[in-house]
Amino acid sequence: MPVKEKDHSIRAIARCIAVLQAINRGSGLTLTEIAHSAAIPHPTATRIIKTLIDEGLIEQEPARKRYRPTALVQTLSCGFQNHDRLVVTARPHIMRLTQQFDWPISLATRVGQAMVVRDSTSTITSLTFNNYYPGWQVPLLPSASGRAYFAYAPADEQAELLKQYRTSGQGIDSLTLRDFESGDAVRKIREQGYAAVARNHYSANPGKTSSIAVPLFEGDRLVGSLALIFFASAMSMTDAIQRLLPPLRDTAAAISRDLIQMAA
Repeated sequence: MPVKEKDHSIRAIARCIAVLQAINRGSGLTLTEIAHSAAIPHPTATRIIKTLIDEGLIEQEPARKRYRPTALVQTLSCGFQNHDRLVVTARPHIMRLTQQFDWPISLATRVGQAMVVRDSTSTITSLTFNNYYPGWQVPLLPSASGRAYFAYAPADEQAELLKQYRTSGQGIDSLTLRDFESGDAVRKIREQGYAAVARNHYSANPGKTSSIAVPLFEGDRLVGSLALIFFASAMSMTDAIQRLLPPLRDTAAAISRDLIQMAA
């Protein structure tokens, strides 16, 4: 197969996946919203949507031109080994922390160059702009949860992720990338024991929230990260770190202890 044709085929698959992910994240999206979210031309989105409807993976909502996934999308994850034990173990701990301080907590694990939310307490507090359900993704190095994870990941895993960023040239500014490539960012996060990002630009409400995150371990094995998200206008990062970081660390430590006990 010629390279050009192969590249075209791969791009078509990538676009189809992007459309399906956009629809799966949304709560009934219009064609224009899908095209914008997937970053593809409107005619291309139209063709992909028709195909996904024909395959039974999505459907158009009755009486309005919005699209939603069908139960068949679950067949795409039949072989996936979920983090059920991690979620079950962490849930009571992150709920207690949100009940104590009101700010939502997200438990995330790495998938490729993204951190995927496995559980969140955003539904039990009013101090959130959006409910981040399991499956929501945030970029790795631009996010506090991703930075906390990356800093404690094995060296070979870090090297491979940086290689992917250099190859793609997408999703991160050059200054941040250089900071991680030099090792300065990793050393700082490890010295502090946490990562922080002010005015998250990747959230559903860009610039309105800030985050602090800590790594999450099971023994010596890195399994994910915990992030606490707060309104950027409600408190400074300095105040948030002073007040909220200690209980966030304690929560991560308690989850780690429970994971070890459960595995014993």
